[in-house]
Amino acid sequence: KLAAERAKPSKYPEEGGVRVVPPGDERKFMSTLAHTTRRDAHEQMADIFNNFDRQTEARFMAALEDLARDSADRIKALMFTFDDLQRLSGPSIQTLLRSIEKDKLPVALKGASDRIKELFLSNLSERAGKMLREDMESLGPVKVRDVDEAQAGIVLLAKELAAQGQIEISTGKDEEVIY
Repeated sequence: KLAAERAKPSKYPEEGGVRVVPPGDERKFMSTLAHTTRRDAHEQMADIFNNFDRQTEARFMAALEDLARDSADRIKALMFTFDDLQRLSGPSIQTLLRSIEKDKLPVALKGASDRIKELFLSNLSERAGKMLREDMESLGPVKVRDVDEAQAGIVLLAKELAAQGQIEISTGKDEEVIY
């Protein structure tokens, strides 16, 4: 029965290879998506949003917030962004730093918050930190698209390292650690 349901053509029209969900059907769409997969629909949407550039993500998230505030909030909570790297421990940041392509970090940090910049700089030696600051300054103006690509690459690298068990990404909730 399930196979027959999935084989039916979608009632949603397709535009440019993307199914368009008419206004009013969003909740039904999310519910159907949740029932046809093992993963939560919100998790899937968070993965999709994680792959958007910053502007596209903001545009889609704003539209989703207008249509379904609860879903938007759940998706935001599940997303992993460059700013979430502050959830890494010092040793995890250092492992990540050793794996990042050296030309990507200055570009990624150029568009980062002061808090994220300080997180990375504080995990470098004084000399390496000074060199990174100089590299960032010498870049001059950088395209937002280039910053987004560099940040996305570092986030992807962090997820890969976490999947390999080389670093640990905390959930952000209070986690007890015993030393």
